[in-house]
Amino acid sequence: MKLNFKSMMTGRKLYFFLFLGGIAICLIILYAGKKAVDYTSTDEYCMSCHVHPHAEQSWKLSPHHNNRTGVFVHCTECHLPPEGHGKLFAKAKQGAKDIYGFWFKDSADFKWEQKRTLEAAKKFTYTESCVKCHQNLFPVSLSKEGEDAHLNFITSKENVSCLNCHLDVGHFDPDRMHEHNTNFGNAETNKEIFEEATPVDRFVNFTEKIPGTSVSFDMVAIPGGKFNMGSPANEPLRDKDEGPVHPVEVSDFWMGKIEVTWDEYLAFFAQTSSQGRKESEKAAEEVDGITGPTPPWGAPDQGWGKSSRPAITMSWYAANTYCQWLSKVTGKKYRLPTEAEWEYACRGGSSTPYPFKGSPKKYTSDGIFKKIFGTDTTNINSYVIYKGNSPTQTEEPSRVKENPFGLKNMLGNVSEFCLDYYSPVAYKKYTNLVKDPRGPRRGKEHVIRGGSFKSDAKDVRSAARDYTRTKAWLVTDPQMPKSIWWYSDCIDVGFRVVCEPDKTIIKK
Repeated sequence: MKLNFKSMMTGRKLYFFLFLGGIAICLIILYAGKKAVDYTSTDEYCMSCHVHPHAEQSWKLSPHHNNRTGVFVHCTECHLPPEGHGKLFAKAKQGAKDIYGFWFKDSADFKWEQKRTLEAAKKFTYTESCVKCHQNLFPVSLSKEGEDAHLNFITSKENVSCLNCHLDVGHFDPDRMHEHNTNFGNAETNKEIFEEATPVDRFVNFTEKIPGTSVSFDMVAIPGGKFNMGSPANEPLRDKDEGPVHPVEVSDFWMGKIEVTWDEYLAFFAQTSSQGRKESEKAAEEVDGITGPTPPWGAPDQGWGKSSRPAITMSWYAANTYCQWLSKVTGKKYRLPTEAEWEYACRGGSSTPYPFKGSPKKYTSDGIFKKIFGTDTTNINSYVIYKGNSPTQTEEPSRVKENPFGLKNMLGNVSEFCLDYYSPVAYKKYTNLVKDPRGPRRGKEHVIRGGSFKSDAKDVRSAARDYTRTKAWLVTDPQMPKSIWWYSDCIDVGFRVVCEPDKTIIKK
């Protein structure tokens, strides 16, 4: 059989040219792809799609643009991981979401403040990108606090991000300064200064006046009674630490109508703090035997405003000390509520998941269908500040209705410290009716109740429990030792006070 040499050569040439053509096409595609990647990675392209009203201006005011070296840090240098860390995959993923949002969503409906939180920023800012540029974490100009913080960053077993301390580096925010705030608590007042606390001789609602200040607050008389504490096994979306349900009796007590406000807490800060004292130093002075907080780092109110908004970021220790101070200056016995008192006051006589109508299954935002179609949350929205209706921050108490006892925001706005130590099995030791329980005798963390503006509807039920996380809430505190007064990494916990009746003078 003879081979056709000429046709064989022709076939080889064809394959050769096809091979060269394939290489050329691949090179063209790669070149065009790189050009497309480069073009879509420019600041101008990012800002043409991302219609943030604040992004470009805050970027230009930040140290990543406004610095003495004149070096710009561009959008993708922070918002994409570096080469070798899934850069193209992240770009494709984020790009697909951005394109969908640009064409099918109305930017006027975006909740921009929610996208500026630490939790949101961690999803599209990469630690690998930070350390790619900032390779020397211990320059000679670094402060002692900075050295401690960076040492904690490289040795911590917790999920510590650069953003925990440097959230405003890429987009400047004057309310997120990471330094001692020596101006904190300086407030002007032209109001009447109270000379004495409110005298009380009957178990009725009253307005307390803090002597030496112009601050007052409402206390609600909560008549004692019996109730079933905890949630039954068939309550939707409950947690195991909420049971078993057990009978409890509580005595009469007063409870703050709303959470302790910044006005109230700043009165304590102004009378007891030592502005020049650092955490590691002993108290230089005491007022009425109470040593107050050191200056906080940054803005404890997060720039949301003070006044009648609930005070936040103070530690359980600070809240407990506040109660001791308030007792001294008013002559009454103020303290944090026990967990039993808190739930009794929250329920207001109800035995359902909420002190108003509705099921957690109806109100929760969990689940793909709820996210797409939503649900009628009119009722819960009128009583609770939670994730479903908050602008990712605290709100004024006037926004919600009172519960059956006349208390506001028991289930939301900010979670609230209780007096008890936390135990997931605390309820198991109660088999018979128990009066005025105080929880476990020992423990490391304390109970918090009520949910916050960050919480889903399932976590603002009357029986829902949570607890302090002292170590996790002090991860980015740059001081050694860590502060006993302020949490550096918790912005949604506050407290309200209760007052015990003096049985020798109180009449029903």
